[in-house]
Amino acid sequence: MAVNPISLWDTSAEEKDYNNPFTNSDKVDVAIVGGGFTGLSTALHCAEHGLSAHVLEAKQIGYGGSGRNCGLVNAALWLPPQDVRKQLGETYGPRFIEQFGKGPEVVFSLIEKHQMRCEVTRTGTIHAAHSARGFRDLKTRAEEWKRLGEPVDLINRDAVAEMIGTDVYHGGLLDHRAGTINPMAYCRGLARAAMGAGALISTGVKATRLTKENNEWIINTDQGELRANAVVLGTNAYTDDLWPDLKKIFTMIHYFQLATTPMGKEASHILPGKQGLWDTGQIMFNYRRDAFDRLLLGSMGTVVGNADKGLSQRWARRQIKRIFPELAEVEFEQAWHGQIAMTPDHLPRIYELDTNLYTPIGYNGRGITTGTVFGKAMAKLLTGADKADLPLPISPLSTVPSAPLLKRLYQTAFTANQLVNSV
Repeated sequence: MAVNPISLWDTSAEEKDYNNPFTNSDKVDVAIVGGGFTGLSTALHCAEHGLSAHVLEAKQIGYGGSGRNCGLVNAALWLPPQDVRKQLGETYGPRFIEQFGKGPEVVFSLIEKHQMRCEVTRTGTIHAAHSARGFRDLKTRAEEWKRLGEPVDLINRDAVAEMIGTDVYHGGLLDHRAGTINPMAYCRGLARAAMGAGALISTGVKATRLTKENNEWIINTDQGELRANAVVLGTNAYTDDLWPDLKKIFTMIHYFQLATTPMGKEASHILPGKQGLWDTGQIMFNYRRDAFDRLLLGSMGTVVGNADKGLSQRWARRQIKRIFPELAEVEFEQAWHGQIAMTPDHLPRIYELDTNLYTPIGYNGRGITTGTVFGKAMAKLLTGADKADLPLPISPLSTVPSAPLLKRLYQTAFTANQLVNSV
């Protein structure tokens, strides 16, 4: 068990943690900064393609958003497919929609192939309509996904009440492609698979500087240096100052979660199919049950207080009473939050920061599938695939000057939301 767990997943994951000290290695084909979904998927797929890869993680495997995730393995993006196609055009739009619609299958195939012990369910996720307007939006999404031949069902109010165990929703969209996992266990499973394929992983080592010399990259760290032909930065919302202005291309927001103690039969009527749920509210709200019948719920913002007392705990109690008034008073086991990189158009990016220096970034809260798919794409690129075949076009680096202000405004709004909805 972790001494200072970063989330419930950190302690409940069956896959073991890895703590590997940094040792100077020979020059590698690919150096990867960040030991989360993106970095580990990149390492695994690079190793499977015959490239030598070395992951540098400043903390522990899954320390960032990967280990703090909700664990919903959703297809595609927040945006409906018609909006994605409109923004990306007729070349990249359909390609992106198709590849990211298959994102859950990429994740589940890796889990099956490498026998990852990560509490996987494949019963879908429910996008629940918090209002009549939300249901109309889901109807439009369902029609477009059906047109594209994807397995989604629009569920009416009575049917969704039976699926969820509450009558507070106006309906929902069941996506059969999706499911749930213990995200930290999946992350550790990726690490195990990557090392099994020959990749190196070093934890507790911080990359401090990137320089180019004679067409190769030198990655200076707080414990020595590593040389590589190419570098992939897989830091997403936890990006620091390693590369100038990179952390200024998105607005960082927080997402918090609380987990109850195991509830046993008392919670058996809540999401009996073990789907994960997220709603259509402007400030998103989600919940699910884990393999041990804990009820986990979360929303945008930071934890105010802890699992025992404070604003977030009061908010969580109020939400449970609102949705499931029949439940007895619950106890909370853990509370935590993570960071999300939000882009102005809610689309992720792939940047070529310099020759053979890439970063996929700006996942907008869809880290599990996006990080896995982009890691696979990075490996293909570094083994000779055409840049034009990437899921997205290479973007020019463009900062968001308003990001610091937006971050503060969002945080104020999210805290106010907790306050209003805790009484």
